[in-house]
Amino acid sequence: MRIVLLGAPGAGKGTQAGVLSKKLDIPHISTGDIFRANIQNGTELGLKAKEFIDSGKLVPDDLTINIVKDRLLKRDCQKGFILDGFPRTIPQAESLDNELNGLGIKLDAAINLEVPDEVIVNRMKGRRVCGKCGKPYNIHTLKPKQEGVCDVCGGPLLIRDDDKEETVRERLRVYYKNTEPLIGYYDSKGILYNFDGTKDIGVTTGEIIDKLEQIRKDRTGGFE
Repeated sequence: MRIVLLGAPGAGKGTQAGVLSKKLDIPHISTGDIFRANIQNGTELGLKAKEFIDSGKLVPDDLTINIVKDRLLKRDCQKGFILDGFPRTIPQAESLDNELNGLGIKLDAAINLEVPDEVIVNRMKGRRVCGKCGKPYNIHTLKPKQEGVCDVCGGPLLIRDDDKEETVRERLRVYYKNTEPLIGYYDSKGILYNFDGTKDIGVTTGEIIDKLEQIRKDRTGGFE
């Protein structure tokens, strides 16, 4: 299955992508994670991306598209993938379609998580990320076993600059201006599926899996 996850920042795309990736045995491709790894390592790309990410702005298309294209050519994407954080604009979506067409494949589904703004603001104020391995947490919905400590590697849990309230509200403004139009874009292609992102994580995951199973049955008789 080849899936794009849509929704405002903080809607739960990363959490759902991680679960779906394991259930479907396909890679979770997060441009945000790729950028943050470059920032942490102090690469040239990371330094360029950090200026935009910390101020709640979108990273320019040329940087993002090059990263995604290279990632889709990796061997583990042959069975499918889950894109999280890309595309974020209509031009990016069109570029993605062009790249996929060149590879002879197409998207199976655009999964849109619907969550009210105030819920998002409260969620993101509670988000934490491991400073060592990058695993995400939330003090409200996805607590670590020990406060402030990563379950996986024992690293410190940090608040990212782009999860602070003033930056979150700026990110939401940018989302409505640049990214929300993707809902109509994928709806017009007949592959958009909306889900209530305020439900329990497991409930939403189950609903998404049921829909993907239906798509699979309609198309091939087995997940690709």
